[in-house]
Amino acid sequence: MPDQNPDDTCNHPDDKAVPEDPYMPVGLTLENIIDLTGEFEHLNELVQLHLEKEGGITCPESYFNAVHPILDLLEVEIRIRYQTGMGKQEMKLLVQDWIDEEIAELRTGRKR
Repeated sequence: MPDQNPDDTCNHPDDKAVPEDPYMPVGLTLENIIDLTGEFEHLNELVQLHLEKEGGITCPESYFNAVHPILDLLEVEIRIRYQTGMGKQEMKLLVQDWIDEEIAELRTGRKR
């Protein structure tokens, strides 16, 4: 007869379905947030559209002069709208919504 432990059941308390990393870690950089939310390509779309509206890249300095203000604005938006306990999905939506709004403004020609 196989050894069986009467306390060993199929339903262990540790086996509960726990969402993967439900909360954003504290102390992340903007780069970490973009990586964790998977919004890099979306952010790149905004950067490319902005560069296109500015006449393209003439040198590395022109690229950074266009990108830094976008990243600064995104960081400010995150600082304003972030709430303790936000999950990755909520953070993703925050970043995604901001990028979508910025893209819409660029496409319609409205200024910030």
